Amino acid sequence: MERLRPWLPYLVIAGLLVIIAVPCIISYQFFGAVRDMTTGGLDRVGEMADSVSTQVANVLHPTPTIIPDPVTIIHQVRSLARLETIQYSVEKIITAESGQGLLGPLFGDRILFVAHGTVIAGVDLEKLSSDDLRVEDGVLYVNLPEAEVLSYSLDNEESYVYDRETGVFTRGNQNLETETRQAAEQEILKAALEDGILDQAQANAESYMLRLLLNLGFPEVIFETN
Repeated sequence: MERLRPWLPYLVIAGLLVIIAVPCIISYQFFGAVRDMTTGGLDRVGEMADSVSTQVANVLHPTPTIIPDPVTIIHQVRSLARLETIQYSVEKIITAESGQGLLGPLFGDRILFVAHGTVIAGVDLEKLSSDDLRVEDGVLYVNLPEAEVLSYSLDNEESYVYDRETGVFTRGNQNLETETRQAAEQEILKAALEDGILDQAQANAESYMLRLLLNLGFPEVIFETN
């Protein structure tokens, strides 16, 4: 006992340090575990919230499912001999409206539509007969069919409604956009015709046929018109 007495204060201090340190270590480990659980829980809660948001979005804005009928009916098949010689890509701004006037702010409907479409023109070589070709003094005379519009269409992927205004007491005309798209096709065709697409198609057709006939061995080719 006498031998331990000089070391007694140090033993007491060491004991106190142990008593203080052990709870601190336990508390640190406990709170660390709680922190890890809390962080993991928050992450899981965030993931759950994102999942719920995605499901709600799918319910409110569902992706349409396209189910085509497995039965296909082909009504007609026929061969074509069309020579496409020019294509126009046209952009047109279309404004369509209904219910305008004094009550327009209440019951009116207006669409500003940006239309993109193509117009293809050329000649239908199926209309070319033997009477349209003759050779005189080594010269080939050709009477090509007149150029015509072979197809025109609205590009639905590129076309879109830029703006729409409806009256306070109306949800809008359900057929207005459909009618606008139909009108846009005609306006695209009209714009191409006014720009002279048929004249350019005829000139391109003659240029193409000239090269072809010269390569076939005809020394001279003259195109005639009716």
